[in-house]
Formats: sequence, structure tokens, C-alpha cells
Amino acid sequence: MTERHETTPSGAALVDAQSHAEGFQKARDARRTELVEDYLELIADITDTDGEARQVDIARRLGVAQPTVAKMLKRLAEEGLITQRPYRGVFLTDEGRALAEAARRRHQLVEAFLKALGVDEAVARHDAEGIEHHVSDETLAAFERFLTDKG
Repeated sequence: MTERHETTPSGAALVDAQSHAEGFQKARDARRTELVEDYLELIADITDTDGEARQVDIARRLGVAQPTVAKMLKRLAEEGLITQRPYRGVFLTDEGRALAEAARRRHQLVEAFLKALGVDEAVARHDAEGIEHHVSDETLAAFERFLTDKG
């Protein structure tokens, strides 16, 4: 029996089913962690400047309602990524801080790469916000090599 190679209308070879499924699984996994990372990175930014992150500030910065933030903060606390103190703000645990810093580093690297390609600074900042959660460590390393070789 001969192996069948399917192609797209443009003639490009289709990815095999297993690889295709793995790609979709990676994207689903990234979407699940994206919101957590965004919250942690924002909490880190606010606590670094204000000493603590208040729920109202998080809601305002994310453009969402306070009950939405409350629900996510509960989840982050259950996962051991933040602590909340009555009549005080939200604080990152060591694990939460590490995840926030990793997300921030990925964001900065993707943004720097896009700007090095000539993308406008504001566009690069916005695009990096989505890309940072979906890019692999291998691709980030390539971005970093590119930036190092370019500089």
C-alpha cells in the first residue's frame, strides 16, 4: 500500500495528524496559562510600584469587572501563587513572582525581536502580549540569538 500525502489547494503538504493535534494541544495549553500569567505579571508590576496590588487597580488595568478579578484571585490563591490579606492588597508568593518574571522576560524578548524587525513600538508591545504565551523556548532562544548577533 502506498503512503498518501495530502496537500492544501496551494500545493503545500499537510501536516500529519499527530503533529497537527500536538500543535492544537500546545495552543490550548497556552491559552489556559495565558490569563494566569497576565494576572501575575500585572500584580508584579503594581506591587513593584505601589507596594501592593488592590483588586480595584487590577480590574481597572485589565478593563474587567471586580467580580471577575475576585474569581481569578481566588484561583491564584488556591494555586499558591498569591496571598491576600484582609484590608490589604494582593501579594505574589515566591512561585507567583517566578512565573511573573518569566512571563515578563518572554514579553520583553518578543517585543525586542519585533522592534528589531522594524515593527512600530506600540504595535510590537501589543503583539508581544499575545505571542509571549504561545512561543516555545526554542523560538525564544532563536529570538535571543538573533538579537545578540544583530547587536
